[in-house]
Amino acid sequence: MRIHIATDHAGLEFSTQLQHHLAEQGHEVVDHGPIEYDPVDDYPAFCIRAAQAVVADQRAGVPALGIVFGGSGNGEQIAANKVEGVRAALVWSIATAELAREHNDANVIAIGARQHSFEEVVSFIDRFVETPFSHDERHVRRIGQIAAYEQDGSLQPDPRA
Repeated sequence: MRIHIATDHAGLEFSTQLQHHLAEQGHEVVDHGPIEYDPVDDYPAFCIRAAQAVVADQRAGVPALGIVFGGSGNGEQIAANKVEGVRAALVWSIATAELAREHNDANVIAIGARQHSFEEVVSFIDRFVETPFSHDERHVRRIGQIAAYEQDGSLQPDPRA
């Protein structure tokens, strides 16, 4: 599996450690930045590039996922979700990591590096990577609705209308 990683200064140490962990498991890791610690760096471009790479790989038939880090993970998730085709989920537990893949077919996860120990982060990521999408009809239908809105702004009819 190819795994794209991006962070800001708050997640740089986790990112470096995680890259070693994932490589040891046989994954191809692509680092989208930053390359050095800068306490005032701007994460959006790093996270957007990682998200773009995930989508490009998946559309080319390359199995790929993405991981973005920040202090809370919130901004990084928002940035990644601006890329068409990305379903980025904020993960804070093993259960949210598993459900992100199983129910939402998330292809990117965001994690708050200041919120968890490295061991917790590794457990979340390992679960995310190993969990397949369920392909349950209800989840496929909902993901299709999100994709339709993303592509052309269409929504299901308002039941209150």
